[in-house]
Amino acid sequence: MTEWVKSGWRTKPRVQMPDWPDAEALTAAEAQLAKYPPLVFAGEARRLKQHLGEAARGEAFLLQGGDCAESFDQFSADTIRDTFKVMLQMAVVLTYAAKVPVVKVGRMAGQFAKPRSSPVEVMDGVELPAYRGDIINDLAFTPEARLPDPRRMLQAYTQAAATLNLLRAFSTGGYADVHQVHQWTLGFTEGEKAARYRAMASRISDTLDFIKAAGVTGDQAHSLQTVEFYTSHEALLLEYEEALCRQDSTSGKWLAGSGHMIWIGDRTRQPDGAHVEFARGVLNPIGLKCGPSMEVDDLKRLLALLNPENEAGRLTLIARFGAGKAGEHLPKLIRAVEEEGAEVLWVCDPMHGNTIKSDSGYKTRPFDAVLREVREFFAVHAAEGTIPGGVHFEMTGQDVTECTGGVRAVTEADLHSRYHTACDPRLNASQALELAFLVSEELTQLRDPARSTRAV
Repeated sequence: MTEWVKSGWRTKPRVQMPDWPDAEALTAAEAQLAKYPPLVFAGEARRLKQHLGEAARGEAFLLQGGDCAESFDQFSADTIRDTFKVMLQMAVVLTYAAKVPVVKVGRMAGQFAKPRSSPVEVMDGVELPAYRGDIINDLAFTPEARLPDPRRMLQAYTQAAATLNLLRAFSTGGYADVHQVHQWTLGFTEGEKAARYRAMASRISDTLDFIKAAGVTGDQAHSLQTVEFYTSHEALLLEYEEALCRQDSTSGKWLAGSGHMIWIGDRTRQPDGAHVEFARGVLNPIGLKCGPSMEVDDLKRLLALLNPENEAGRLTLIARFGAGKAGEHLPKLIRAVEEEGAEVLWVCDPMHGNTIKSDSGYKTRPFDAVLREVREFFAVHAAEGTIPGGVHFEMTGQDVTECTGGVRAVTEADLHSRYHTACDPRLNASQALELAFLVSEELTQLRDPARSTRAV
């Protein structure tokens, strides 16, 4: 392979990126970003890579979740706190079931750009450029709002820095105490519809009571009060990514300073494309979305390009096929990885293949379809003798009504009441926590089939 430079992507075919109308403004924004400190540091990225390697071996489990696309307008401390809170609740449930540490990675502090199925949007006969995320243009349907503005990258950086600052405070300041987190979860298990999850919640309570009685409290064990929390996003806007790329002084390698983990989307994973070219040269853990169109030969090329040293924890393959399709597509990809002897972490994204349009015109995702794809993912890995190492959800800590179903029984008629997403529908806090309980049943089945409580 050719020697890598951080601007090398500019010589490759680019897709899903804007044509900037003001070249001078773009140059100025990139120059300003290049002066800013990186948002994350090389040691953090290396530590996450170590944890992801453990998950690939079944010694940990990845929980990755957060917004479809972060918004400037909806940015607030409460929004960050609520998403962080529900991820901690999910992690406690998954940790208890898997009996291994849960690696917590938020789709936060950088998830501002979105790929689109069409470069334009038509409304009432008017055609305008598509909304590509707040880092590029605005959701408002006007010619001025939809014009790509590079100055928005500076606002995205500022918001990401503030988000990371708050997440680091929450992670180490006592908010993440495991006893407090579990008390929040107990409220979810109240009521007749949540009775299915009450038994596990009670067992977690008993375990925590035993730990406390044995004299192990947050005062004695710092790990009970703090968590490691990492950030991730799709590295879609490469001008932003390059501007925040920094050389690690200890290793001489290059770090994508925009987030701990970056991923390549299903629409931008061309082996000869700009996004793969950028990602192959940074030291961060890299995610690769694998949809139904992923061919075995392309996957093998991507394995070699993105992880030539076959480093554990470097490459996470994020399967997103849609309910009913994992059995058709996933086995051949697993076998290709096994043939290459490649070190990868397999993760299930049950969101992106299960988006439908409701009769009322809203995009939604049925909870049952999301759960079905998760179960199919685990079943395929059981049949192949490989390790299902994590899950990847679009979710929020807010009480939105964007996905139908779940214990709170959101219906299509409810969608209009609290539909706040700018792009794709997200699980709300209740649905996300319920899904954690249901994934925990899969993990229990994986660890000890005789003790599984999963409903068939």
